[in-house]
Amino acid sequence: LKTGFLKWKPDYDSAATEYGKAAVAFKNAKQFDQAREACLREAEAHENNKAYLFSKKLTTYEQAGMMLKEMQRLPEAVQLIEKASMMYLENGTPDTAAIALERAGKLIENVSPEKAVQLYQQAASVFENEERLRQALEMLGKASRLLVRGRRLDEAALSLQKEKSIYKEIENYPTCYKKTIAQVLVHLHRNDYVAAERCVRESYSIPGFNGSEDCAALEQLLEGYDQQDQDQVSEVCNSPLFKYMDNDYAKLGLTLVVPGGGIKKKSPNATQDKARGPAAVGSHADEEEDEYSGGLC
Repeated sequence: LKTGFLKWKPDYDSAATEYGKAAVAFKNAKQFDQAREACLREAEAHENNKAYLFSKKLTTYEQAGMMLKEMQRLPEAVQLIEKASMMYLENGTPDTAAIALERAGKLIENVSPEKAVQLYQQAASVFENEERLRQALEMLGKASRLLVRGRRLDEAALSLQKEKSIYKEIENYPTCYKKTIAQVLVHLHRNDYVAAERCVRESYSIPGFNGSEDCAALEQLLEGYDQQDQDQVSEVCNSPLFKYMDNDYAKLGLTLVVPGGGIKKKSPNATQDKARGPAAVGSHADEEEDEYSGGLC
């Protein structure tokens, strides 16, 4: 990098190579802080040389982020990897940018799920802009599950709707059915029965949904929820169709409680007893008690 009488310009290309060697040596010696510093200097040399990218290799900013990961400094690592992804985008390699964002999301997922959701959604947008819809769906799926896990149900409902729309666009109809189940469970946990019912009603337009076992189960679930029949709701949510979904959605089903504590609607006999008065009710109760006095068998 030094200049002199016979060398007017710094040799950034050679400097970047030497910094790269130093970074590898520091990494092998488990001196991650020095390795990170060498990576950043290598990145600076490439930037001054107007060579931001290696062919199909990580940028030095992303390598520096990996060093920070080894030092358990995850927020700083994610910040550097985000910077690398922006450089990938600027230099016309959006696929690599999206992969970098996904890698950053995985790093921070257990520490800051909110940040991970943001990174996955950014990666999904990049993939979607490149018309790589299957990869976009994978990122959206991760974001949706994290939102459900964090009980951010309003955002989860929107994320699931976007997933479902793309699955419908690529004509993957069976997965649309599963996303409808997840949507209904999210809406019911939001105590929004109307939205859950509308979700099922709108899904009738999806080929094959009406008449499928998914549709029948959802209709039974909504019926039980509307009638405050906890037994019916629990029976549906414990069926294999619900239990073998992704864990986050299966848990929604297993923890679903109908409003009012799951009290069933009054039977016609109860209405007749009320009309006959307290004495008749007492007499009826005595009869029931006598009927089972010897045990159920």
